[in-house]
Amino acid sequence: MTIVMDRIEALDARAREIMRGNDMGGYTIPTKGLYPFQWNWDSAFAAWGFSTFDLDRAWTELETLFSAQWPDGMVPHIIFHRPDPGYFPGPEVWGTRTDPPTSGISQPPVAAILARRILAADPVAGRARMKALWPKMLAWHRWWRRCRCGHGVAAVAHPWESGRDNCTDWDPGMARVDASGVGEYTRRDTGHVDASMRPGKLDYDRFLAILQFGRDCGWDQQTIVERGPFLMADPAITFILIRAHRDLAALGQELGADPGEIATLEGWAADLVAALPMIWHKKLGAHVARDLRSGEFAPAISSGAFLAWLANCARDEAEARLIAIWDRVRFGIPSSDPAAPGFESRRYWRGPTWPVVNALIAIGMRDSGRDALEARLRRETAELIANGGFWEYFDPLDGTPCGGDAFTWTAAIWLTWARGGLNGEGA
Repeated sequence: MTIVMDRIEALDARAREIMRGNDMGGYTIPTKGLYPFQWNWDSAFAAWGFSTFDLDRAWTELETLFSAQWPDGMVPHIIFHRPDPGYFPGPEVWGTRTDPPTSGISQPPVAAILARRILAADPVAGRARMKALWPKMLAWHRWWRRCRCGHGVAAVAHPWESGRDNCTDWDPGMARVDASGVGEYTRRDTGHVDASMRPGKLDYDRFLAILQFGRDCGWDQQTIVERGPFLMADPAITFILIRAHRDLAALGQELGADPGEIATLEGWAADLVAALPMIWHKKLGAHVARDLRSGEFAPAISSGAFLAWLANCARDEAEARLIAIWDRVRFGIPSSDPAAPGFESRRYWRGPTWPVVNALIAIGMRDSGRDALEARLRRETAELIANGGFWEYFDPLDGTPCGGDAFTWTAAIWLTWARGGLNGEGA
């Protein structure tokens, strides 16, 4: 046990070192070189990580994120706090004309889920700061409701908005995107990371075509939803948003918010739950992404389906199917079913396991009483990090570290959740 504790303490120290090293003063970057700006959901996970050793810094992270909120309530997926010509596509490509410059899309709304956990670490010290953030989070949730939930469940207008950029979920919608007019460009990501671990060129062409449509219409949300080249129902964001609505409502109750606004959030969550049948795939036996232009379902079950546990929306008939997918790999939840076409164990979101997604799934497992499943997932994630280091994601078959090293959100997940997997701690 002493050896195990010594190892955990060494990993704790390294995780804190990474988070401090990626701290740019008020916000963190995911990792140097590959991602030199503030990313939305990365930042929320970073705040959770900071809460284990610096609560003030945790709240500052969230405050900096929401300082870039758009007037319509959207919280963008990238905030370009300072110039960095080594990144593409930078603010000049997005053309949002905001101050500070930002991207024109959002990202998974995990902030309320994690803010509730951060507040629980010290409800007295964090009360005033959470109270100031609450209406900003409500405005963001209202943006999701107004701009992305018009079809019932939550949709994404760009694969980057999902946070799971090149997941097999998006194959039907991406196949419909005409990228013939994108023009010449130079990617920077493959200069930092093995190209075989990143989205391919055709993916990137299509990503940019969708971006250019948004820029050309001045990021008008109605135009993007009605006529944009890509719009797909996302099970992951749907489940995250259900949980986030409920958590923000619970935070509102604790903070003495307007009862009408709390009831509104609860109603939004209920509406999303009621719409879930539209993404239920009978043959696959799980919730699956769906192209809202054509009605076509994604070809395989992804890690997004596992987030049903986070939203307390898991269907009994899906559990055996999901666990069978998990059993096909050695480490963590794969981002796509290894038995399905398109699986690639090391290419970004087409197969690898991601500690941040594992942690969200584990919250749901624990809350729903699936303690043995949560313990298994925590143990497998802990082994990946302890043996491979603080990388962005991992090959679920053999544990090979992939993507960027010294990664903020992996360090955060270690400190908040995964570390207990080495010695069998409970949540």
